[in-house]
Amino acid sequence: MKHILFLAILVLFTSCKKNTGTQESIKYPEENLDITTSIYPENISKVFKAHGGIDTWNTMQSLVFEMKLPEGKEKTTTALKSRTSLIETEKFKIGFDGEHVWLKQEDSLAYKGNAKFYYNLMFYFYAMPFILADDGIIYENTEPLVFEGKSYPGIKISYESGIGESPEDEYVLYYDPETNKMAWLSYTVTYFSKEKSKEFKFIKYSDWQTVAGVLLPETLIWYNYENNAPTTKRDEGLKFTNIKLSSEKPNAELFKVPEGATLVE
Repeated sequence: MKHILFLAILVLFTSCKKNTGTQESIKYPEENLDITTSIYPENISKVFKAHGGIDTWNTMQSLVFEMKLPEGKEKTTTALKSRTSLIETEKFKIGFDGEHVWLKQEDSLAYKGNAKFYYNLMFYFYAMPFILADDGIIYENTEPLVFEGKSYPGIKISYESGIGESPEDEYVLYYDPETNKMAWLSYTVTYFSKEKSKEFKFIKYSDWQTVAGVLLPETLIWYNYENNAPTTKRDEGLKFTNIKLSSEKPNAELFKVPEGATLVE
């Protein structure tokens, strides 16, 4: 979608420059011509800007973060352009080499989840709101979320057919109207059913940290919900530490299928 819009703008701009026989060419001040951010709706553009800007994010090549879980520390490394990734724990590793999801574990019972569903799950939640700048996304205005007397405007996110493992997934980003910072994410899970869901889950985004000029979450808090609205905290939240956001590409060898790993179908 971004590439198509950029091409249309480029063609229009070129034709105006060439057609000098019938009209004057328009000179745009370079500092005011922002091709990148102009291809997004105004509301999501404001959110990107409040978090450091989509242009800054697009210069980054890798993202690393750690989470402290009941089972121990979990480290995730993601190449932002290819989305190859590696999850490392003391008991297992899950990777994606660009084609296959793989799992390596010493004990066959070390990892009990679905690796193909999980390998990029926390990255998507953590890389908000910038993950919502991906190609193939459809933006729509939606009803605001009212929580504890405050109203948060909403932007509904859906995907064009064939985008990702679960194109039927839907997200709604709710932002603070005073700061334009992201405040809530509601989302559906369709990976297992492959059908649209009417049940939206909720995550509260409230604590932020600045890394390499970009505002990223420090804590995510999942909420209980009723009638597609958040009610009470489900827990005290998930903390993210040792964040590294870099403009340097990670070593591609990191994501390759290691000896002894199993490919996940």
